[in-house]
Amino acid sequence: MSKVAVVSGYKPFEVGIFKNDDPAVGYIKTAIKKSLLSLLDDGLEWVIISGQLGTELWAAEVVFDLQLEGYSELQLAVITPFLEQEASWKDTNKEWYESILVQADFVDSVSRKPYENPQQFRLKNHFLVKKSDVLLLFYDSEKEGSPKYLYETAQKYEEENEYQIRLITFYDLQLIVEEEQLSQRDKFE
Repeated sequence: MSKVAVVSGYKPFEVGIFKNDDPAVGYIKTAIKKSLLSLLDDGLEWVIISGQLGTELWAAEVVFDLQLEGYSELQLAVITPFLEQEASWKDTNKEWYESILVQADFVDSVSRKPYENPQQFRLKNHFLVKKSDVLLLFYDSEKEGSPKYLYETAQKYEEENEYQIRLITFYDLQLIVEEEQLSQRDKFE
């Protein structure tokens, strides 16, 4: 039974996304939603993100959509690696981030200080894995990026603990694109 899921993955620039209205965002959110729905069938109660741009904030939007669709028991926690992680972000990203924090059910930080060193990211990864039952990660080992470190932490933890890692890969996204194209074609035939 998976009650708590950490959702993470690529930052937008790591996958060539520079606007939130990019069609790729819709496919990523669809993949996250499918995975969360299957976890909800397995007893999911909480989704935890660290609040980083991209996959994590898109996942938060999916959680809010699911809450509106009748999964009101599903809750979102934003647990940042350190205080003021958004300090150097562009204003539009800060506004997006703030809108997520306002709607979240729980907000806290692993380190109660602003950024000091990369160790704070490692501590965050260990904390998130230990506090969850499953990691849902938008990551493909053929395209390295920032999710690699959380993935490696989860793999080590999984070796000695009952833990589940679910990946959303580029192949999964391709299947979603193809499904959408088929359903669009069916509408016009």
